[in-house]
Amino acid sequence: MVDYIVVGGGSTGCTVAGRLSEDSSTQVVLFEEGPRDLNPYIHIPGAYYKTAQGDLLKRYQWEPTRSQSRTELPTMVQAKVLGGGSSVNAMIYIRGVPEDYDGWAEKGAVGWSYQDVLPFFKKAENNDTFSNEVHGTGGPLGVSYPPYIHPLSRVWLQACQAYGLPYNPDFNSGKPEGCGFYQITSINGVRSSAAAAYLRPARGRKNLSVRTGCKVEKIIFEGNVAKGVVYSEKGVRKELYANREIIISAGAIATPQLLMVSGVGPAGHLERQGVSVVKDLPGVGQNLQDHIEISMVYELTGPHSYDKYKKPLWKAAAGLQYGLFRNGPAASNLIEAGAFWWGQKEEATPDIQYFMVVGAGIEEGVDSVPGGNGCTINFGQIRPRSRGFVELNGRSMDQPPRIVPNYFADPYDLEALVEGFCIADQIMEQSVFKPYIARRHVPSPQVKSRGEIARFCEEIAHAALHPSGTCRMGTDEMAVVSPELRVHGIERLRVADASIMPTLVSGNPNSVCIMIGEKLADMIRRNS
Repeated sequence: MVDYIVVGGGSTGCTVAGRLSEDSSTQVVLFEEGPRDLNPYIHIPGAYYKTAQGDLLKRYQWEPTRSQSRTELPTMVQAKVLGGGSSVNAMIYIRGVPEDYDGWAEKGAVGWSYQDVLPFFKKAENNDTFSNEVHGTGGPLGVSYPPYIHPLSRVWLQACQAYGLPYNPDFNSGKPEGCGFYQITSINGVRSSAAAAYLRPARGRKNLSVRTGCKVEKIIFEGNVAKGVVYSEKGVRKELYANREIIISAGAIATPQLLMVSGVGPAGHLERQGVSVVKDLPGVGQNLQDHIEISMVYELTGPHSYDKYKKPLWKAAAGLQYGLFRNGPAASNLIEAGAFWWGQKEEATPDIQYFMVVGAGIEEGVDSVPGGNGCTINFGQIRPRSRGFVELNGRSMDQPPRIVPNYFADPYDLEALVEGFCIADQIMEQSVFKPYIARRHVPSPQVKSRGEIARFCEEIAHAALHPSGTCRMGTDEMAVVSPELRVHGIERLRVADASIMPTLVSGNPNSVCIMIGEKLADMIRRNS
């Protein structure tokens, strides 16, 4: 018997467990299905190309819509390692815009406006550059500019400015429009994951137990009270009970799945799957949102990108520089520059985000180039209107759920991406970049008209791996959790991860998940 059980060792789970364990009078257990974050590639920013494609990922198939003609079901990945996405992602530190959070509050998430959440962003942050009304220092999460910037990133930013985008020194100022360098969750050339930031300092605490390789299979209820969990460890099923609360932080796919296999969700659907209903909550698994991304791949005229470090000699040189000085190419996250601009001009804030990836074939499912030297422009619609769902495909956690994102169900999203494509292509055609480009590899140069671009976007679009919204926070009948993140109609059970977002934020949600963990831990400790 412990005080708190936290299910899921991702960004939010690590934050909650680390913060709750600061109270030495409480016993906290954190369950993580994957291994500890011992893989050395996790901690080297430049090894992102390894963590973005390796065995630290759990792959889910998702169902495309009819317009997305695919010969096989595409996959969506979620991290399966301590630290979750913060241990394997590109480390880009983007919070979204104030309007995102004010929109949450207007939709019933009282206490989650921008002014409400800003103190928790600052509390988490240890920024090596900014210290002002929107940035903090001294927090556990390292935030910095990469100590090494590839020359091609600078050329791309010059091309953006030649096109007409202003230079922006801080995308997190509340005004993200323009182009600039991304800050990343890294400190002194080393990844600052949620596990490193919140669990490593807690290693000596006897009141915190981090149990990796443990898969939670079910929540144990007594009436409408959550009492404990059933979990498997090395093939053996066990039970653990909590005196105070259980916090589910398994992510926007696994969290609704765990609730549903435990009997919390749409009653009719649960009954059809043979699951006994504990609480009829029709919103569980609904409201799925994700950023959908397009990758435009360019072949370069020579070794002008990080692709040259695929060769053993250059790789050894980069490794030596990193080992001696924590600097050089291995200290970069490979995605140093980006931009925010409008795909739909009537929007109040930019709805397209760009990433200059100084290489080709770095991320899973994205092509490399025949000549071996390339770069990639990733971009996505960051306020999607399309909504999908997650539902059970069997009554156990061993049976993958059915995931239907419904990308492009709202034509608005596709129209914005087409405009985003046109802008990206015009940036790459600026004279400052022309000496570096041999040709556009994906899509082929023959794709020119808006109709051809739209078809390309529909067919090639891939998940940005930012699923959210499936256990939405609010007070209406489709809301799953209250603004205090308590599951409606259930005692001693909360949800805290990307699934609680009413709408997906306009950027990279990892920092938001950490903020959610900070805010929940604060609420719990204030009320305990």
